[in-house]
Amino acid sequence: MRGQCALQQRQSTGRLLATRPTVRRIPCRYVQVSSNTEERESSTSSTTQQAQQPQQQPQPESPAAQQDVATAAAKFVAEAVASPIFYLIAGLLTIKLVSSTGEQASGILIAAAAPVTLLTALSKSSLGKQVQQGLEEKLPQLEAEAAALKQQHAEARSRSRWYGPQRPQLPAALGGCQAHLSGAVAGDYGFDPLGLSQQQEAFDKYFEAELLHARWAMLAAVGCLIPEALSLAGVELGEPVWWKVGAAKLQGGVTLNYAGIEGFRIAGKQGIGIIAACQAVLMGGPEYARQVGIKSLEPVGVFLPGDQNYPGGAPFDPLGFSSKPDEFVDQAVKEVKNGRLAMLAMAGYFAQAAVTRQGPLQNLIDFAADPVHNNVFGYITGNAVSR
Repeated sequence: MRGQCALQQRQSTGRLLATRPTVRRIPCRYVQVSSNTEERESSTSSTTQQAQQPQQQPQPESPAAQQDVATAAAKFVAEAVASPIFYLIAGLLTIKLVSSTGEQASGILIAAAAPVTLLTALSKSSLGKQVQQGLEEKLPQLEAEAAALKQQHAEARSRSRWYGPQRPQLPAALGGCQAHLSGAVAGDYGFDPLGLSQQQEAFDKYFEAELLHARWAMLAAVGCLIPEALSLAGVELGEPVWWKVGAAKLQGGVTLNYAGIEGFRIAGKQGIGIIAACQAVLMGGPEYARQVGIKSLEPVGVFLPGDQNYPGGAPFDPLGFSSKPDEFVDQAVKEVKNGRLAMLAMAGYFAQAAVTRQGPLQNLIDFAADPVHNNVFGYITGNAVSR
């Protein structure tokens, strides 16, 4: 009986399974449904935020932002005052200011001392300290970039025909081809017949002195010509001949007006004493900074990437020649070549002034009018016919 019941149960279960319908399984996806109340609250909140945005007042600049602006302004002032162009513009403005307020010695000295005084005051102020601190933070990166640029300059010199053993040199008979000169600097033609620069320290000193004289001579050679050219063109200057200007100031009876503009004067009616004092003040600061070295401007936030002879940076390289190594090394050669010509030109100006008592342009005009008589031999023999 028990076995029959079990058999009947299995048969019944089989019939039930056979009659159960097949159900297809559909994958489920979870959908997040928000109530209408939540949507209305979210929409209301978004609309309220949009309405409130235009009503928000602009926040004032933080003290840190204002400090950054002040620091940037101070750095700009320092770079401007350190630039040679500043002294040209400031000199013209100072001349006009002094002439309009009265040519007093104290006023001229104060105006002449203003640039150096401004830089010194800036370096000692709290704002100057911030500028210096900002520069110190960037110094590692700036020095690394400067070192990389110097390496590029060295590589450019090794490629240039004007440097190294392959450079052009003067013949040994004329004092060239000196073994202690290696062509490491611009304008080295191997000329040192007296052996003055055999020691590196002496070489550096003489090279620096030559560059300084070359740069001054280029300025002087042009400065001697322009007033005389203006005078020959009909512009009234008072005294256009360069070597007579000092005599006029010693005599004290001539006011030197340039370009016909009243007040555009060289030290106005003051004598040699005030000119010398202004020269000492104007040149004392820059010459001290040059002697100390290019790091002398770092206390006012000015970083110069070059060396003492070629400082570089925005104040001394506004056109960015140093960023093009091949062009930079060639420009250095051109500078010293033109500087040597200018030094020879100034020596010629001196000799002509002593013999002819005329300016260089007038000597040129006389020579062009009668080259047979108006030349060096004509003046030596007394046959010159100059005006």
